[in-house]
Amino acid sequence: MRDTLTAPFRLALVCAGLCLPQAASAQAALRLDGTCEKLVIAGRDASAGCAGTLMNAVSRNRTSFDFTASDGRILSFSGNGAQQEATEETDPLQPINVVSEGAAGAPTLAIGACRFSTPEPGKTAIACEAKAADGRAYAGTFVTAAKSAPGAPAGKP
Repeated sequence: MRDTLTAPFRLALVCAGLCLPQAASAQAALRLDGTCEKLVIAGRDASAGCAGTLMNAVSRNRTSFDFTASDGRILSFSGNGAQQEATEETDPLQPINVVSEGAAGAPTLAIGACRFSTPEPGKTAIACEAKAADGRAYAGTFVTAAKSAPGAPAGKP
């Protein structure tokens, strides 16, 4: 059974390793201001020190979400591919295959997803969860006000 579980992790690590150099130069980066509701780094709750800023970077076929703690720690969730469309059963999600702790932290293979939802009108939530092969859990939940892009027509954000 152990080989059955580790084979997908090994494959994802190889795929992630091939794509990591592309993430170094972001083609688009967004800073979101709001409220960090949850931050778990390697199974340890760091929610009390989670900052009110979330960074989102997109480079070629990789997307990352970077949560920051007040003590300087950074937890980055990243994955390959475009955001998946919503279905009737799920919120839209971004598959995750790597997490990194800190700006220079070594990537850790962790399988999961970031989900996007509307917890209340005018708010957008980004909730990322991933689990490493050794069982360590990583999670972050961030809520921001939904705003129209600069120059966008007035109306719904």
